[in-house]
Amino acid sequence: MLELSQLNVEIGGSQILRDVSLRVGLQQVVCLMGRNGVGKTTTLRTITGLLRQVSGKILWDGRDITSQSADRRARGGIGYVPQGRDIFPNMTVRENLQIGLVARGKKADGSLDRVFALFPVLKEMLERKGGVLSGGQQQQLAIARALLTDPKILILDEPTEGIQPNIIEQIGDAIRTLRAEGTMGILLVEQYLDFAQALGDAFYILDRGSVVAQGPIADLDNETVKKHLLV
Repeated sequence: MLELSQLNVEIGGSQILRDVSLRVGLQQVVCLMGRNGVGKTTTLRTITGLLRQVSGKILWDGRDITSQSADRRARGGIGYVPQGRDIFPNMTVRENLQIGLVARGKKADGSLDRVFALFPVLKEMLERKGGVLSGGQQQQLAIARALLTDPKILILDEPTEGIQPNIIEQIGDAIRTLRAEGTMGILLVEQYLDFAQALGDAFYILDRGSVVAQGPIADLDNETVKKHLLV
């Protein structure tokens, strides 16, 4: 579904990504891993069109979208939950969810029931302001809002960061359910190694802006972890 080919990205004259190539297929959870500052979020922002590459290609479902704007990519099925969640704190949970529906340009058609099944607490908090939710509840809201855009690929940037363990489990269960539905691929940036290994099908590791290791998640051995992931 998604393929990056030899992607090079510069920010402020400094090269951040160097010939990054990766693939995310349908019904697949791909983990993008690496220490802080190696280019993971830059990769995601380039995929979504928020940053521009110097060279390389981005293929989406076989089509070259390298020059497409961020809004066209979103309407084309790329859903993004950024690090920090970016919910609207002064809007209610209901209003935040409606933003996802508006972005899709369609009626709910059962989509709200689907996200409430994944994250039941949101149904209980529809009239609460997003800013008063806990960090874990905000993360659930951010994922639910992205799902309401009807994505074909869901991009999650550190969804477990600062989240209490019980909600990490709920987010993990939601990812498993979404994969099992067979209608999307998931690209996951995750520092929590156990979470990534429990959910992932494949991994890519970045170091200094380059892919230095990749393969099935079962091939992520201790030596690779020590060399590229441990601080």
